[in-house]
Amino acid sequence: MAEQRNNSKGKQSSRAQQAKKQRKAPPKNQIAFFDYRDDRKLRRFINEQGKIIPRRITGLSAKEQNLLTKSIKWARHLAIIPFVSEEIR
Repeated sequence: MAEQRNNSKGKQSSRAQQAKKQRKAPPKNQIAFFDYRDDRKLRRFINEQGKIIPRRITGLSAKEQNLLTKSIKWARHLAIIPFVSEEIR
């Protein structure tokens, strides 16, 4: 009896393929500076609950995501954007 082996090396699961399709391709001239005072720009990177959207979805580099996170947190501290959305309250 020959054992069947799962040769899934190099193949992606359907979940990984769906996640890859859903990612937004970042433009070449990506924003390198996130102004904490620009609430309209920062709200693009916050979901309905008020959470910061992860890097794998936004398509930002690690450095850009770090700058974004700091800007969002500082804007929350200064009450420019809320910590949670109105629906959650």
